[in-house]
Amino acid sequence: QVQLVESGGGLVQPGGSLRLSCVPSEFTLDYYAIAWFRQAPGKEREGVSAISISSGRTYYADSVKGRFTISRDNAKNTVYLQMNSLKPEDTAVYYCATDSLVSDYLNSDEYDYWGQGTQVTVSS
Repeated sequence: QVQLVESGGGLVQPGGSLRLSCVPSEFTLDYYAIAWFRQAPGKEREGVSAISISSGRTYYADSVKGRFTISRDNAKNTVYLQMNSLKPEDTAVYYCATDSLVSDYLNSDEYDYWGQGTQVTVSS
C-alpha cells in the first residue's frame, strides 16, 4: 500500500510563504506523477499543481500560476510545493497524490494514492 506524508502547513499572514513537502513511501519517484490538491470548507477538491517525475513537466491551476512552484528532489524522494504571495483564498487542506499513467494531471480522479493532508491557513 503506497503511503504519502505531507508536511509544512501552518498559519501565515497574507503575502507570506510556506513550503509543503510530500514524501511517498515504498517506491521511488521514477515513472510517477505527483500532484497537490486542496479543499476548502464547503468547496470541491481543486487541483493546484502537478509534476511528471519522468519528464519534469509541471502543471498549475490558473489561480496559483506565478505564485506557487512545484519541484522534486529525487535524492530525497520528495516533492515540494513552494507557495509565495499567499492569499486568504488559499486557505485549505492541501493533499498530495500520486499515481502512474496520469494524463489529466490536475484531475483528482486520475489519482489512487493520497496523503492525509496538511492545513494551510492564510489570515492576519
